[in-house]
Formats: sequence, C-alpha cells, structure tokens
Amino acid sequence: MSVEADNLLGTYLKDRRVRLDPAAFGFAVGRRRTPGLRREEVAQRASISPTWYTWLEQGRGGAPSADVLNRIAAALMLTDVEREHLFLLGLGRPPEVRYKATEGVTPRLQRLLDAFEVSPALIKTASWDVVAWNRAAAAVLTDYGALAPGDRNILRLIFCDPRVRAAQVDWDSITRFVVGAFRADAARAGAVSEVGELVEELCKRSPEFAALWRDNNVNVHGEGVKRLKHPILGPITMEYSAFAVDGRPDLGMIVYNPVTRSDADRIRSLLASQPV
Repeated sequence: MSVEADNLLGTYLKDRRVRLDPAAFGFAVGRRRTPGLRREEVAQRASISPTWYTWLEQGRGGAPSADVLNRIAAALMLTDVEREHLFLLGLGRPPEVRYKATEGVTPRLQRLLDAFEVSPALIKTASWDVVAWNRAAAAVLTDYGALAPGDRNILRLIFCDPRVRAAQVDWDSITRFVVGAFRADAARAGAVSEVGELVEELCKRSPEFAALWRDNNVNVHGEGVKRLKHPILGPITMEYSAFAVDGRPDLGMIVYNPVTRSDADRIRSLLASQPV
C-alpha cells in the first residue's frame, strides 16, 4: 500500500495547503520550491506547533484533537463539507454540529416542494419554524402565508392554536411524539441553547407541553401516519416521511402523502377551487 493510502489525513492536508495563495494571507511570495502555503505558515495561522503540523502531514504523532482540527480547518479556509471530511479522516467521525439559523430556502428547494401536487410538503428548522411550504400544505395543514413569521411554528400551532388542536384525531399521542422528536432535532442540529426561549414560552403557555417536556422523551421523526379532521375535506389520512436536507442540519423536509386515491382526489379538487 502506498504512503498516500496509509496517510489519508496528511495527503488531504497537503492538497488543501498547496492550493492557497500566500499573498492572500499576507505572506511574502518570494522564491518558493512548491506552490501554496508552507507548513510553518499553516501552523502559524492555526496557532499550533510547526513540528506538530509537520508530523500530521507525515502521518506521525497520533490522532489530533478536535480543537486542533478546527484550528487547521480555519487556517486552510475549509468549507463546511471540507471540514467534515477533515474530521472523518483525522478522528473517524464528523465534527460537532454548528447551528445556523435560517430565514428561508433556496429557489431550487422551493421548486421541489411545489412538485408535490397533492402531497402537503414543508421545510422546518431545528426549532420547528416552518420556512417553506407548498400549496397543498397551505390548504390541508395550515395557511402559513396568512401567519406572521413568528407564528409559523409547529409547536406553537399544535399547543396554542385551538383550531389546529381540534383538527388532530389523536392530539394526546401526537403531542407526545412531537415533543420527543423536537427535542431530538434540536440536539442533532446543535440548537439546544437556541430553542431555550421557545421552550420556556411554551411551558408557560401550555401545561401539557410543560409536562411532556419534563418527561425527557426522545423520538425519531422518520415516518408515520397522520389523521386529520379537515373543515372542508372531512376525515383525511396521510402517510408522512421526514427527510434531512443535505448539508443543512438545521433544516428538515416533511412530505405528507394521501393514503387513498379518494384522499388525493379531494385534495386536488380543493386546490382547483382556490386561486393560484
């Protein structure tokens, strides 16, 4: 086996290092035997020992710490994906998630939601704020566009909106599952501290939420069945599936698929009766 195959971390570090322009970082260009930054220059930017960095490129000295990898990632100006790859090579695991709040989605992601003609679909954040939805979601679930941005929160709607509560066939079971899934999503996205204010608010507004939050249950929001009592459609049953948005641990997509052709036809008729 080649040295490169034995030392994947060192090979990757060297490859990223030689791609950087010394002048862009204030280093004298002068006469250099190889392109990119020198090892000692990367070490200087990362505030680590030049010897230690050299050993990392040479595959010596054992596994680096997460702190060292984070410093090197910043020194080499790595993207989030490149930083994750660096951790996988150096420690065999991805880095801890850095939560990034979002206010919307890309046009491409919105087009994906719109492609689901009769299946309600939405994008939610780690704090379960709905930031994008399609026409079917607005017609069947909630008209999110009619709400202020701060009110487009799934937990606030389920626990604090009587209309949404009345539409749930089994509110007690749904809320128990939802709180557990919300807790897991916040932790997975590294947003535990960010959702603290929301949790405090809901505990004050809803004794039911406060009791469920104290239970510390955790659930996976993967797939299941949702039954609604819609004011126009009547009883409707949908299968839901939750999907991660690649590269965005703060976002998740949920698609609700009508179980029967009758359910789908009724949603289609309801959408046809509404202005586009």
